Amino acid sequence: MTTLPPPTLQPTTNSAARAAAAHKVYGSGDSEVRALDGIDVAFEKGKFTAIMGPSGSGKSTLMHCIAGLDSLTSGSVFIGDTNLSSLNDKELTELRREKVGFVFQAFNLIPTLNAYENITLPLTLGKKKGDSAWIDRVIDTISLRDRLDHRPSELSGGQQQRVAIARALASQPDIIFADEPTGNLDSKTGSEVLTFMRRAVTDLGQTIVMVTHDAVAASYADRIVFLADGRVAGEMFSPTAQKVLDYLKRLGE
Repeated sequence: MTTLPPPTLQPTTNSAARAAAAHKVYGSGDSEVRALDGIDVAFEKGKFTAIMGPSGSGKSTLMHCIAGLDSLTSGSVFIGDTNLSSLNDKELTELRREKVGFVFQAFNLIPTLNAYENITLPLTLGKKKGDSAWIDRVIDTISLRDRLDHRPSELSGGQQQRVAIARALASQPDIIFADEPTGNLDSKTGSEVLTFMRRAVTDLGQTIVMVTHDAVAASYADRIVFLADGRVAGEMFSPTAQKVLDYLKRLGE
């Protein structure tokens, strides 16, 4: 049988976010589920990292905990040098609004706001104007120019996801967490979105952490962290879709 590389990760000293001895347990006794089982991982600034693994491996749980959307049972998570467990609810809300961008399968758009207002909402809440040239570039790249005055109910699912992606990118946060960001997009639009996310990292120094099950989407990343059974199973640098598929097959074995 082919064995996987050891799950020791290369050290990352310049991290935008990291987890240390991260445990997340749901339930107790016979119904206990260890979604995260002692994970140590860091995500480097200015890099595009994908998180992959079988269903139930802890991918989304890890991302939600590092992003401050859920709390650990034990261990620590950091955004930059800030330990999220040291923050009160108000401070955590402010950190997420100012430092973090989110793209999830549930679009989480405000139904009473039009597309442009949803895109600029993090800036509005933070009472910031933002970089108008950057916002225009985001809108044009995601092909939303002719839909800016439409509310979410007037947009298709794919268009709503593009609004959510533009919202995450518009404020140029320190780190963007994306959970299956192209899952509801057609292949052409998905490729355009991933290309723009790739360019945002390469050209503008943004940091993106993306959960995906799609080997093609993962191939846009600089690095992939693989999870299995709530633990780190290994990593891959400079991935290709075929290399990812081969690794996932071996991981399944």
